[in-house]
Amino acid sequence: MTRHLSVLLAAGAMLATAGMASAQTTGDWVLGNYKGSGYWFAGVIEKVQGDTITVRYDDNERETTNLSKVRPYDWMIGTKVECNFKGAGEWYKGTITSLAGEKVTIAYDDGDKETTKTGRCRTK
Repeated sequence: MTRHLSVLLAAGAMLATAGMASAQTTGDWVLGNYKGSGYWFAGVIEKVQGDTITVRYDDNERETTNLSKVRPYDWMIGTKVECNFKGAGEWYKGTITSLAGEKVTIAYDDGDKETTKTGRCRTK
């Protein structure tokens, strides 16, 4: 029984790790916790060196950080985001209604809609 339990625990650990797999390749889209802000911003890995990566965010900011500070890009239609409406500096909650590369359409919670770039959006 102990051996079966060990095998089950090992299999569970492998599945958990696979579900949390991080992007590791130059060119991969990721969501990065820019400067530890607690928000996830879209970007592309520019350089990988061990556990250190450089991300070029979609707003053209760059950050060199630990691989643990990024996660795979998972935005899709229906994802809840906050976006900088018309670049005015205020963040508003909304939902992605269409997505094509860096072009994204947001239906804001207050009824407004906007097509913008992923570089103006973030998630919690």
